[in-house]
Amino acid sequence: MSALAELLAEGREQRVYSGAAWSVGNAQGPLDRGWTGTRSWEGRPLDGDDVWDLASVTKPVAGLAVMALVERGTLGLDATVGTYLPDYRGGDKADLTIRQLLTHTSGIPGQVPLYRDRPTRASLLEAVRLLPLTAKPGTRVQYSSQGFIVLGLIAEAAAGQPLDTLVERLVCAPLGMRDTVFRPDAGRRARAVATEDCPWRGRPVVGEVHDENAVVLGGVGGHAGLFSTLADMERLGAALAGGGRGLLRPDTFALMTAAHTDGLALRRALAWQGRDPVGSPAGEVFGPHSYGHTGFTGTSLWVDPATQRYAVLLTNRVHPTRTGDGIVAVRRAFHDAAARTPSLASGGRPIME
Repeated sequence: MSALAELLAEGREQRVYSGAAWSVGNAQGPLDRGWTGTRSWEGRPLDGDDVWDLASVTKPVAGLAVMALVERGTLGLDATVGTYLPDYRGGDKADLTIRQLLTHTSGIPGQVPLYRDRPTRASLLEAVRLLPLTAKPGTRVQYSSQGFIVLGLIAEAAAGQPLDTLVERLVCAPLGMRDTVFRPDAGRRARAVATEDCPWRGRPVVGEVHDENAVVLGGVGGHAGLFSTLADMERLGAALAGGGRGLLRPDTFALMTAAHTDGLALRRALAWQGRDPVGSPAGEVFGPHSYGHTGFTGTSLWVDPATQRYAVLLTNRVHPTRTGDGIVAVRRAFHDAAARTPSLASGGRPIME
């Protein structure tokens, strides 16, 4: 077993998750990949074709679609929310910029369980619009799923297409990511890995988005809702390690992955987390200019442009409950081990499927 296989098998033994899949590679493809465990604690073994709820890894994928619109001139990074969303004009969010939404510096509050009191899409979107800002825009990094809900609405309004269509057209189709979708169909749900035994829904969740606000929105949001497979995430990881090839022009991709929060405590790129000085999920070995994102369900994607290395981790750490924080240590150890996986120059070679 590779070091990664041993590490993730141990995570299952410690009941951090019932299953995990991983891939580490570069622009040419994976150098180490595999899976361990089962789709649920009582379910069938993983087979590598499993479908995972990406949770907040949806954000940078949607962000890639947004940057494609910026590249085409459909959106402006420093244009305001009110430019695209008439309902927001005259409110406290009208002058927020697309850049501030992408960097989580808008002042829109973070994880708010709006679904508890707003059972319809229209009422939940109204609640997002009415949420008071909790910081002066541009002065603080405050992780905000609600900000990415607004960002998704802006992309739809600017392009005149639903967000799921935009993500498919601008990100998934160019890379051949055929199993990366919002609202999986019956065939994909049959391959899905279980997430939480959800108290709100009164049942285990399989093949349905875990995020409750996304449920009320109909399964599609700028903040959550995407499902994917290991093979598709490898395609995305390789494209990112290759400088965004097939997705964005080099200058647009460099802009997206550069730090945009200099002077603030946390390092953020456009829709990506940067490597923070302390406590980064990237661990200790990935370089200072690396970037990535994590998902609440136990997923992550991280890229180091200095070594052209990507690392994908897919788990169901919220199964059967969201209690416990074992994924924090597992994720950091995984990224450290991933960074040490032999490269092509030192004897590693891409694994051919």
